[in-house]
Amino acid sequence: MAQIKILVAEDDANIRMGLVDTLESENYHVVEAEDGARAFELFNDNPFDLILLDIMMPEKSGYDVCQDIRAVNQDIPIIMLTAKGEEFDKVLGLRLGADDYITKPFGIHELLARISAVLRRSQRQIQSEDKSLQSKFQFGEFEVNVRTYKLSGQGMNIDLSERELKLIQYFHEHPKEVLSRDDILNAIWGIDYYGTTRTLDQHIAQLRKKIETDPSKPSVITTVHGVGYRYEQ
Repeated sequence: MAQIKILVAEDDANIRMGLVDTLESENYHVVEAEDGARAFELFNDNPFDLILLDIMMPEKSGYDVCQDIRAVNQDIPIIMLTAKGEEFDKVLGLRLGADDYITKPFGIHELLARISAVLRRSQRQIQSEDKSLQSKFQFGEFEVNVRTYKLSGQGMNIDLSERELKLIQYFHEHPKEVLSRDDILNAIWGIDYYGTTRTLDQHIAQLRKKIETDPSKPSVITTVHGVGYRYEQ
């Protein structure tokens, strides 16, 4: 397996070296930048799997670097590093396209967990995009047509909303897995969604009316109480 390559952009030399040492000890390949301008230059010249981006940097702020990266690459995971911790900074970073943020000072275990989680989501997205190229697949007793947003089977031809189709695709990609409500919301609604899990529950209820023989006793998408849902097929 290819070594994961991470760009660390942090102007504080002590913090930057600590990050580099920590990540290299976990067998990541690390490239470092001491300011925002250098970070964007390195991004343009190298393929990275993830970027750790400090907000307050000379030459170019983390906000500006994030915005410039997102203008040319929507996919590379970005985690913002902030010493401030105010909600405004976090929300702005997410709106500019960051995948997550972590407030300094932070522990090593938290940092590594955040990196691992973002990399997993990125890999799932790549897999999802690959699978979404399939125009048709089986879901429960139905055939799903991605191009026409249709469920076909049992003598029926049922229309799907865009959100319902995305939910079906996500469950199809994770058969038998217990998926938490937060994971599903992040995958379908996006990490910057600030609604409640009630929205997801309502969509699941509507979807069950279309795919379940008896929606009151679901057997295709089941509820895992206190956690989320599982696709049983």
